[in-house]
Amino acid sequence: MKSEVKIGIVIADNDEYKPLENMRDTLSAKKCLIAGRKAYTFQITGEKVNATVTAIECGIGKVNAAVAAVALAERGVHIILNCGLSGGISGIGKNEISLPNKFIEHDFDLTGLGYKLCQKPGQEYVYNCDDELLKIAQAVIPNAKVGTAATGDCFVQDDVLRDFLRDEFSAMSCDMETAAIAYACAVYNVKFLAIRKISDDAGNDAGGSYREVNNLAEDTLIKYILQIINKLV
Repeated sequence: MKSEVKIGIVIADNDEYKPLENMRDTLSAKKCLIAGRKAYTFQITGEKVNATVTAIECGIGKVNAAVAAVALAERGVHIILNCGLSGGISGIGKNEISLPNKFIEHDFDLTGLGYKLCQKPGQEYVYNCDDELLKIAQAVIPNAKVGTAATGDCFVQDDVLRDFLRDEFSAMSCDMETAAIAYACAVYNVKFLAIRKISDDAGNDAGGSYREVNNLAEDTLIKYILQIINKLV
């Protein structure tokens, strides 16, 4: 008898989610609502494993992403995958793929109480991706770059802030969701991997570059996600 695995996919906004939605007929996906958000479920059958996949369009930002991840975890998923666009901070350029291996919340700030920026009293505050999933992703995307993702509830389009994130955290990229998902996964002991495409340089003119890439609604990241799932089954 084949074993079964439950996999969740968390995607922030409509343009990032649209490619998966366009594949719904090919995937025989069924539409549903999870935590009040649009979602699709579908099956992928492998030689040894059957995968039930649930993909949520969570909405932009840390709270939306965390709620979606918790909703999936409460439904018993074993793995959560995320894809989307990120700003490039250091050692990576526009249109390159990043595979973050560490995640921090750069806007969590208790420095006024004597803590380091992003430090959370009494708990872990640097989260990690799953090593096994990272190795699989690197095999699928051999040119992808690995490094730290800095997450915050702001779109980074500021040379000064970008350089601060580079110098303070050695960040490779920045986004608005990944650390929140990584934290939820850590709490629920769910394996996590993010695949992000760099849309801009997180500098003063990042907004225009981001919109240009986001409006394309490319299917590259979703195809990578599906390739990784197929390797898992």
